[in-house]
Amino acid sequence: MPANRPSSAIFAALAALLLAAGAPGQASAMSEKAEIKLGREQHQKVLAEMGAYDDDAVQGYVTELGHKLALKSDWPKLEWTFTVVDTDDVNAFALPGGFVYISRGILPYLNSEAELAAVLGHEIGHVTAHHGAKRQTRGTLANLGAAAATILTGQPIVGDLANVAGAAWVSGYGREQELEADRLGAEILARTGYDPQAMTRVIGSLKDQELSEVRRARAEGRKPRVYHGVFASHPDNDQRLQEAVKAAKRVEGRATGQDQGREIYLKAVDGVAVGTSRAQGVVRGSRFFHADMGVTMAFPSGWGVQNEKERILAVAADKNAVMQVTVGAIPPKVDTPRKYFAAVAGNYGSVGGARELEINGAPAFTGVVRGTQTPFGVRPSRVVIIQFNNQFYRIDGASRGGMDVPEADGLILSSASTFRRLKDAEFALAEPDRLKVMKVTPGTTMVGLAKTSPLKSYAEETLRLYNGFYPKGEPEAGSLVKTVR
Repeated sequence: MPANRPSSAIFAALAALLLAAGAPGQASAMSEKAEIKLGREQHQKVLAEMGAYDDDAVQGYVTELGHKLALKSDWPKLEWTFTVVDTDDVNAFALPGGFVYISRGILPYLNSEAELAAVLGHEIGHVTAHHGAKRQTRGTLANLGAAAATILTGQPIVGDLANVAGAAWVSGYGREQELEADRLGAEILARTGYDPQAMTRVIGSLKDQELSEVRRARAEGRKPRVYHGVFASHPDNDQRLQEAVKAAKRVEGRATGQDQGREIYLKAVDGVAVGTSRAQGVVRGSRFFHADMGVTMAFPSGWGVQNEKERILAVAADKNAVMQVTVGAIPPKVDTPRKYFAAVAGNYGSVGGARELEINGAPAFTGVVRGTQTPFGVRPSRVVIIQFNNQFYRIDGASRGGMDVPEADGLILSSASTFRRLKDAEFALAEPDRLKVMKVTPGTTMVGLAKTSPLKSYAEETLRLYNGFYPKGEPEAGSLVKTVR
């Protein structure tokens, strides 16, 4: 949850688990000039929604490689833009007109510059084949989170963005267009001296990650977050993909297979944030820490806490209660929590128990609003407004049970009372976990690396996926391996 970012869709993260995007219509043509204009417009919305990862070295490395590849594409004179977006989801996507994005979360799963080039080349292929423009004409701006607009707020989302991360250009284009992008990407790899087979290697690694993510999501009762997702079987066994890659190598004839750039890549990603970044804040156990905002807050024990781009979402273990925290700058003429609450309550029905509070030295106001839409239908919702450092922190809580107040009202208020300024000793806790590249010593095992990492669940499986040792295998002494510190 970043600072100075206004709230948009209340409980959108929860609703996205329950909603599905509508099917697109038919494609139609779009001029290259129109593509570029559309890409520029949507680029600003992507940055506003997802944010660029705050690491100049990583951004510069990806941009330099992207331009190197784009010069060997079928649209070399286009003004290309490459951005690492600040999300831990494993994804990459492109907008029409040369805007290419790769998530921070995909970087740990790649093991060489050739594999990064394969991902970027694939997305460049989508652009040069005008896939995004075709999808846009079929209504790609429909998104997974849009229907969450009325949840709790009762108001439609302002603007047409809502959740760009759920748009069709993030989720893939179908088998035919994905294979075409793979073929074009493989040709770009060959033209720049990389082995086109890196395309199948990286897709294989991402297929392993997808299978792991699907299993985890099923166990956790949520929707899996996967990239590509076009191959039913492992890419090594996909004959059409193999033929496309071999054809690219034969046609270009420049790929030596020697230019992998493993050490260069590992040096570039050493220190990349894993999980949430510093700009988003960090959840440790049931407590949230944000160094830039200088605040911390605890959630009820046993609740699952999910740190989203514009909100923190906490859900009870039995899924019968939910809380959300959002933050925004103080609007004009609204300079107290009471006034802010009055503006919020104006969107609802009746209000009960409204009163002023002081939470650890910060002025606050609370009340229960009734007759509102929540993830449980029309239920009462507890709203707490806290004023801190020229910002309003808004806490919303609802339960499946309860007539006049949420059944979990005591827990919601208790959690809100833990909101406070960070202590000096706690700023270290607000730093994210980071990828660490280390040289393997004799006796190093994946089990041992997992035990010493801060990863709380699936630690060994995650590190195996990061290093290409899934489902089994061990690093060799003297080699480089990625872990989390």
